[in-house]
Amino acid sequence: MARRKRNQKKADETLVDIVEVRDSAQSFVDENQRLIFGALVALVVIVGGFFAYNNFIKKPHQAEAVDQMFRAQEQFERDSFALALSNPGGGYMGFLDIINNYGGTAAGNSAKYYAGVSYLNLGKYEAAIDYLKQFKAKGNVMPIMKYGALGDAYSELQDFDSAMKFYKKAAGEAENDLLTPYYLKKIGLLHERNGNFAEAQKAYQDILDKYPDSPVGRDIEKYITRVTAKG
Repeated sequence: MARRKRNQKKADETLVDIVEVRDSAQSFVDENQRLIFGALVALVVIVGGFFAYNNFIKKPHQAEAVDQMFRAQEQFERDSFALALSNPGGGYMGFLDIINNYGGTAAGNSAKYYAGVSYLNLGKYEAAIDYLKQFKAKGNVMPIMKYGALGDAYSELQDFDSAMKFYKKAAGEAENDLLTPYYLKKIGLLHERNGNFAEAQKAYQDILDKYPDSPVGRDIEKYITRVTAKG
């Protein structure tokens, strides 16, 4: 059974300090009590509405989005990307409908990443870029995944300068023993393609020095040997 992830954001707490800095401030209060009282009432309504939104609208919407999305996630895990996007079955929403109906929730945000990767696998690279750029990546892993997927999409479009930019962002985002060497290798391969063999060797050597036991690192020496011969 698919795992259901419930990501809830904590409401930001706002502290408002009212400080009187001049004696004349008191006269302003005395002369404008009705105006100030009305502003305070409005502030209470706004703040109260904010917390009501988070507790009675936003959280239930997040729960609904998670419940709706699990079937699309199942299709995604089966590599059924077209079904995951729009018709996962069982009356459940695909990622596109999740985005349209629950875009302001954490689940709706995650659906943008899923949609981007789904389009990437379907060969619709412009759409992939659009959704991946909309995705707000947080943590140590998801930014790497986002930038790496963008690099792949641009590479498929033959925009190798943009691909290199995003691969470098992926490799430099955070230290990850699995993902960092993976994208360093892609950087090296792109440098090789462009004839920058010294830069390619540098990327491969970084893998050998820092991540020799990673899946990529175990056979990286042959790539170093290759670019050394070319250079």
